[in-house]
Amino acid sequence: MPRRFFHRHQAPACIPCWAKAGLGSTAAFVVAALLGDLAGASTIVAPMGASAVLIYGVPESPLSQPAHVIGGHVIAAIVAILSDRYLPHGPWTLAATVSFVIFLLGLLRLTHPPAGATALVVMLTHPGWAFVFTPVLAGAVTLVAVAVIVHWIPPRVIYPLPPPTPIPAEAGADGE
Repeated sequence: MPRRFFHRHQAPACIPCWAKAGLGSTAAFVVAALLGDLAGASTIVAPMGASAVLIYGVPESPLSQPAHVIGGHVIAAIVAILSDRYLPHGPWTLAATVSFVIFLLGLLRLTHPPAGATALVVMLTHPGWAFVFTPVLAGAVTLVAVAVIVHWIPPRVIYPLPPPTPIPAEAGADGE
């Protein structure tokens, strides 16, 4: 087998960074669970575990940024609930829904891979509209809010990333 399939593409591990990632995600899920208990509704759904890996483990990734996390999960949940309500149930609809979520998030520049799992959860469990707010919105906002605090702790990481600097149009790029 070619070696490239087994090569690790991540930089060598930063032990304090990954320890902080693990402890940060622990704090986020404890806060989410406590908020859920206070609200009387779950604020945790399985895809949030994958979001935590991104938010706490690779916070510098565009896919880990707040708009992607919150927007990706909420949009996926809305699209999937609409699909679940108005399209026939079955494997083709499930597959098409996840595919459409991928397409739509890409168009909106809000790609967040765990959002595909949010769409699957909706298609498999058939929740009502309240699911968009709890656990999806509440859980995503909680993960992001705790991450903002956790990433201030050394080793410090800038989270969220600042908006990208617009690239000035190059002279002559418009055909002149």
